[in-house]
Amino acid sequence: MTQPVSDFKSKSGFKRILAATSYSMDGFKSAWTHEHAFRQELIVVVIGVIIALVLPVSAFQKLFLIAVLVLVLIVELINSAIEAVVDRVSLERHPLSKNAKDFGSAAVMLAVLIAIASWAVVLFNRFY
Repeated sequence: MTQPVSDFKSKSGFKRILAATSYSMDGFKSAWTHEHAFRQELIVVVIGVIIALVLPVSAFQKLFLIAVLVLVLIVELINSAIEAVVDRVSLERHPLSKNAKDFGSAAVMLAVLIAIASWAVVLFNRFY
């Protein structure tokens, strides 16, 4: 028995890569336009990347500091996707909808805490 295939299923080969890049750029544009938290976090990430690049730490530590900041953006995008799907299904208040949104928010909080702890450890080890 064959599985049903969505009309929206991606293309193959190089066309798939181009389409995926386009979809990703659309996602970034939409997040920037519609998600206040994403804009705020992206501004913090840009500042953090600049600081990480000029800090007198190893290349690996620079990469690590930048990676934990990007992790926050990744989790925020996933959280925004969860919220969008929940809102698409129904705008009425429901305990399961609240759970889904709260779980996404908790994931963002954990990512932020990991980033803060990581920066604190690297900076502490470098300067104290």
